Amino acid sequence: MPNLRARAERYFEFESLQTNWRTEILAGLTTFMTMAYIVFVNPSILHEAGMPLAAVTAATCLSAAFGSLMMGFVARYPIALAPGMGLNAYFTYSVVKGMGVAWQVALGAVFLSGITFLLLTAIGVRQLIVKAIPHQLYAAVAAGVGLFIALIGFRNSGIVVPNAATTVALGNLRDPSTLLAVFGLLLTAALSAWRLQAAILIGVVATTLIGMVAGVVHWQPQAYRLGDISATAFKLDIRGALGVGFLEIVFVFLFVDLFDNIGTLVAVGKNAKLFDRANEIPRVNRILYADASATVVGSLAGTSTVVSYIESSAGVAAGGRSGVTAIVTGLLFVVALFIAPLVGVIPAAATAPALIIVGSMMMTTVTEIEWADPQIAIPAFLTMLTIPLTFSIANGLAFGFTAFTLLKLLRGQYREVNWVVYALTALFLIRFFYLGKGA
Repeated sequence: MPNLRARAERYFEFESLQTNWRTEILAGLTTFMTMAYIVFVNPSILHEAGMPLAAVTAATCLSAAFGSLMMGFVARYPIALAPGMGLNAYFTYSVVKGMGVAWQVALGAVFLSGITFLLLTAIGVRQLIVKAIPHQLYAAVAAGVGLFIALIGFRNSGIVVPNAATTVALGNLRDPSTLLAVFGLLLTAALSAWRLQAAILIGVVATTLIGMVAGVVHWQPQAYRLGDISATAFKLDIRGALGVGFLEIVFVFLFVDLFDNIGTLVAVGKNAKLFDRANEIPRVNRILYADASATVVGSLAGTSTVVSYIESSAGVAAGGRSGVTAIVTGLLFVVALFIAPLVGVIPAAATAPALIIVGSMMMTTVTEIEWADPQIAIPAFLTMLTIPLTFSIANGLAFGFTAFTLLKLLRGQYREVNWVVYALTALFLIRFFYLGKGA
């Protein structure tokens, strides 16, 4: 047994990553706690597309478990996966409801996008894209994603609310749920100030318990059986999705997933200091295979596109550095397969503070940006701002890439730009003009 443990520690590079089992397990639990909401939010959105609620709940847990375990065991990175927010809304409101497409056909489109992902990874296209991202934009993506998840945290907590006149405004701080979130934010911030490694996890658990005692957290378990997944499993219609009219749908799933994943990969990798001396991510092809395979499995099980989750940053902030973090998260999603209703006890008021704290931690990368150089500063600034303001990592990358390329061209330094960046810029411009808006 000790020999097996030592072999595992060597495989996951514990020594070089300066980590240990306790830290990795806590980090995996932290990641799961901050993204457990997907077990209920994803089914509720896809249910509006006519999909059976219990079946999608099981499919959500299964695809998240598969993707996270594969990421941990094969790619050995602390990145968890699950059906993506934004793409599930596009699936329901734009494709099924907006275009009148049957959910079975929409699942077929998700399957085709996943297969295309695998093919692009196999021939090295996705790896080229990751390597082509200008190094100057890495830090901007990480900081932009930090602002993005902090904005999600502020919104979920009720501290920031929509406003017709000013776009956003301060929420009702006397609302019990918002007050609970503010308490959780102060508690987690204080624990972080004391350099407590499990600060985020303790903050989520303590806030949940206090919310239950105060009567703010209301939990109503629903009937659920694992066998319910049969209502969506293998019900996808691939032939229907092959129609010419569905090429745009497949393209959107492919495009947004591709660049959301790359953005998440860059942000989490930068935050966890996983880049090598050449400023590249080791084993990047394994990471890409993991998320592409998870999308294929998710479509077969009955859910929308599976993506790398930026909430993984919470686990990284808790000290997670190896694939064990993702494995622990994946195992917890396996457990959630059987006890899904219990996961619903964790309220948004408890997870929102964690997202805000993690967002603040990710802002440290702005010091790596050469703000005195407009050719770097302007694309970096656009990347940072458009990620949260358009609620899309893909849009932020698009603006940053396009600005970087055009400024190089206008400056007469076109030879300094990688040909892949030119190709991507052209795709971004086509996306902006053809689709008109982000998914």
